[in-house]
Amino acid sequence: MKHKVPDGVEVWKQFEDLLIPGLRLSMSERGLYSHLLRHSRLEGKDRLQFSIGWLARGVGIGAAAARGGVRRLAAKGALRLAEKSKRGHTVEVRLPAEVRGLRARKTAGRGAKRLRGPANLEKADFMGNRALREAIHAREDGYCFYCLRRVTSATRCIDHIIPLARRGWNGYRNLVSSCSECNSLKGERRAEDFLRWLYREGRLESSELKERLRALEKMASGKLRPAVNGKTRTPEAVRPEREDEAPGDCSTNGTNAGEKKQPGHSAEGPRDPGLSCPPPQ
Repeated sequence: MKHKVPDGVEVWKQFEDLLIPGLRLSMSERGLYSHLLRHSRLEGKDRLQFSIGWLARGVGIGAAAARGGVRRLAAKGALRLAEKSKRGHTVEVRLPAEVRGLRARKTAGRGAKRLRGPANLEKADFMGNRALREAIHAREDGYCFYCLRRVTSATRCIDHIIPLARRGWNGYRNLVSSCSECNSLKGERRAEDFLRWLYREGRLESSELKERLRALEKMASGKLRPAVNGKTRTPEAVRPEREDEAPGDCSTNGTNAGEKKQPGHSAEGPRDPGLSCPPPQ
C-alpha cells in the first residue's frame, strides 16, 4: 500500500535532531534505519519486506550485525516488526516524528516545572477541563496507549486505567489516551488483563506487551507526568468547564447513556452501550 511521500528534508532534520539523540542510535543503527527508511517511507510504502542479506549488503555490515541492529531498532520503537518468515522480515518503518514518546520526553520536564508543586498536579481533576485532557493526549504523543495505533482527534478517547465503577479517579496516573475501539473493548477490565488479551489476539507483540506493562507501572508510580500548557500555572487555576462545554472525550465509566453499542471484535469484549465514544462535535 502506497502513501503520500513525506518531505525528505524535514524527515532528515527530525532524524538528526530528534531520533539520534532521543534513542541514542549507534552508527550502525543509523545506517540501518536510513537504508530502511529510504526504501520504504520515502518511496511511499507503508511496509517493507527484505532479507537480512540484502540489508547487510546495502549498509556494508555483516549479517549478524544487521540482524542485531534490526532487533534493537524495533525495541527502541523506530521499527515495528510486522512479520518474520522464510521470505524475510516485513517491517513498518516509523518516521522520527512518529516514534512514540520521543517529543513527549523532551517537553514533559519543561511542562512540570511550570507547576507550583507536585501536590497540585496530584490533586488535579484531569477530566474537568479541556486543556488538561489535551495534556493526557499529548503525553501519549498521538498513539493509543493500549494497541499503539495512531489516533486522531476524531478517534481518540480518555480512558480510565481503573474504571470509575471500580473506584477509579480522574488523576493523571489513572488516565490514558486510547482509540475508541480499545476504550469500548476494555470495559471494566483491569488494564493489565486487557493488554494481555490484545497480545493473545495478535494485536501486540511480546516486546510491546512487556513495554506496555512497564508503562503501567511507571504510570502508577507517577513517573509519566503530562506536560501542562504554560498558560496553566496550576491545575487548580484552570477554569472549570461549563455545563454547556461537553467534553470531547469518553471514558470507560459506563455513564454515557443513550449511546448505541458498537459491535465488538471478540466474545471476550464487553457489550456495555456506555463505552462507545460520542461522535465528534
